[in-house]
Amino acid sequence: MSPELNKRIAKNTLMLYFRQLLILFVSLYTIRVILDELGVDDYGVYGAVAGLVALSAFLPGSLAQATQRFFSFALGEQNQDRLNKTFSVNLALYSAVALIAFAILQTVGLWFVNTQLAVPDGRFEAAKTLYHYATLTFLVSVFTTPFMAIIMAHEDMKLYAYISILEAFMKLGVVFLLQYITWDKLELYGLLVLCVGVVNAMIYIGVCLYRYDECQLRKIYWDSSLLREIIGFTGWTVFGQITNAARTHAITLLLNQNYSPAVVAARTLSVQISNSVNMFAASFNTSLYPPIIKNYAAEKQEEMFELIIGGSKITFFLLWVFALPMLIKMESILGFWLTNVPVNTIIFAQLSLIEALILAVSLPLTTAARAPGKMQAYELIMGSIQLVLFFSSWIAVGFGLPAYSVFVIAIIANCVMFFVRLYLLRMLIEFPVFLYIRKAVIPILYMIFFTSFFLFTIGGYSGNGFFEVFCFSCFSVIFITAAMYSIGLDERWRKIIKNKISSKIYFN
Repeated sequence: MSPELNKRIAKNTLMLYFRQLLILFVSLYTIRVILDELGVDDYGVYGAVAGLVALSAFLPGSLAQATQRFFSFALGEQNQDRLNKTFSVNLALYSAVALIAFAILQTVGLWFVNTQLAVPDGRFEAAKTLYHYATLTFLVSVFTTPFMAIIMAHEDMKLYAYISILEAFMKLGVVFLLQYITWDKLELYGLLVLCVGVVNAMIYIGVCLYRYDECQLRKIYWDSSLLREIIGFTGWTVFGQITNAARTHAITLLLNQNYSPAVVAARTLSVQISNSVNMFAASFNTSLYPPIIKNYAAEKQEEMFELIIGGSKITFFLLWVFALPMLIKMESILGFWLTNVPVNTIIFAQLSLIEALILAVSLPLTTAARAPGKMQAYELIMGSIQLVLFFSSWIAVGFGLPAYSVFVIAIIANCVMFFVRLYLLRMLIEFPVFLYIRKAVIPILYMIFFTSFFLFTIGGYSGNGFFEVFCFSCFSVIFITAAMYSIGLDERWRKIIKNKISSKIYFN
């Protein structure tokens, strides 16, 4: 990889990493207060309602991947006319998606809320009001998505980080208002989240209109062939997004139908925990997405392969450094963090973190699979595995297996999907699978066995008080970081890190 590309990726990663640290602390605090204010049952209702609305996320989610892919591709070709057309076509598509999503949510979704959603006695009207607020919040997020993708494609990560941090502080403001405004807490929370979404959308749209030429509305650029190309890419991605919704949000609703609201609250908490920690890995992958697509567009195959291999290792390490001490001390950490820990939260959170670790390794592989734009085989196979995951969970719950069985099934499915992705990448971009296993998978396995054995042993002898857990966590982070540098990274990546530290990166 070129020195300038290395420097840009390092800058973007550090900026996003700082962003995520701040957002993580804000999120952990807000989740605690929201759980206290809503109570376990209302928090479970919120998780179920939010999961129901999020089932429609397959529509904008599919387009988001297409938007970033086509913007990055046009930037890689340095084609301004194609950028202008991509923006106009995407804006029209997102408007259509918003109308379709609204129709689905106000018909099928509302029917489900009225007839199928399990809600504690006396909370139905509040749940219904929350559903309407959540629907509006979702529609606002649909119009925010293309502008966010434009910022990502331009690799303007400093700007993205600043807006994300502002959003985190707005959510912190929601927590304070929730404590002091006397109104139904469930309804109030839904309204305040909607307000944050509206302000966030106005910021993204305003910044993009001011900053990027392709976002100017002076002239509408249209290209029917590009529209067909995006729809063709998106069509199979929709199938993948539907199946992804089935394996996440639909399973939350499955638990809502078969277990108590406390179990749904535990799942919602565990998923939020894993998502918060996983964002460290996702942030690095976000900085990798544009250069992988641009290298493919520029036919720089070797540089793209280096990004994928190195990216898989680093995305895993960035999650592992926080996940391992949490896996070892989860019970103590949850006890310090939450006033009232819902039943099953400990085992749910541990299994959810394991699932997230497997997914983290796959993030650069998923990005690379989208580069050629040939999504039919990839999405059909991946989506089929996710559907098997959902129906397996349905069967497990139907046979009365413990609620945590849905996480175990998801872990097994993620392992299968990882190896299937490698096979598909070899077919799509002639990816060197054995080189990847040797340079990425084996170092990751070394890291897992070495650090786990050492830290689980120490963790068994350390105390569970706040000071002991804090010291253990700090030591774990330092130890895993040192092991990552000496064992996990090859000489070339160690040299890159040395150079970046010694030259002191400045953000311009």
